[in-house]
Amino acid sequence: LDMDVTFLHVLSVPDTVEMDANGKISTCGDIDVSFVEQQKEMAERKLDEIKVAHGDHLNTAVVLGKTTTGIINYAEQNNYDLIVMRTKGASGITERIVGSEAQILARKSAVPVLSLMCDRSNFELNNIVLVHDFKVNGKQNLGLLNKFVNSFGTKVHLLEVTSSKGADKAEILSNMEKFAENNNIPSYESHVLFDKDIEAGVIHFNQMNNMDMVCVGT
Repeated sequence: LDMDVTFLHVLSVPDTVEMDANGKISTCGDIDVSFVEQQKEMAERKLDEIKVAHGDHLNTAVVLGKTTTGIINYAEQNNYDLIVMRTKGASGITERIVGSEAQILARKSAVPVLSLMCDRSNFELNNIVLVHDFKVNGKQNLGLLNKFVNSFGTKVHLLEVTSSKGADKAEILSNMEKFAENNNIPSYESHVLFDKDIEAGVIHFNQMNNMDMVCVGT
């Protein structure tokens, strides 16, 4: 894809630490400015190593603040189309209290979030599953999905997961057809899966069909 790529490092510091447009650090006095400057310089060196390894055409940036807030503010203020974030996934009490950073991003960000759980260097985008309640079948903001489809010839798999055995499958399929027409999706397959909940249904569908990407609205 013909896209500009920026590697962003968020330096986690309290709100009392600020950085101006020229990169100058200032604090309220309780935090050593030189310590923050050293952390910033370390981050910049790591970003420079990425440019050496992958090319000067890449952009890099360092911002201060809470990780999730820093990413969201930077992406929205600079009109990015996509946030890509590696995640190991949170579990146990951590997930119950705050969720993973990628989950928080997905809930709060107006910019779409692509979460990658492992190495995707050999990634091929042949099949995308779009999980949705297709009773809502009007025009949606699917510009990024359409860009993937147009660039890679990707097939879209429309999936609705329902726990109701009495659900009208014919009606769901009809709603999917309207959704595809209203959102200019030319190549697609329709799937209705009965499962205990949406998360379990998506996992089981992927196990049976080996999707390359899962798209879900928030």
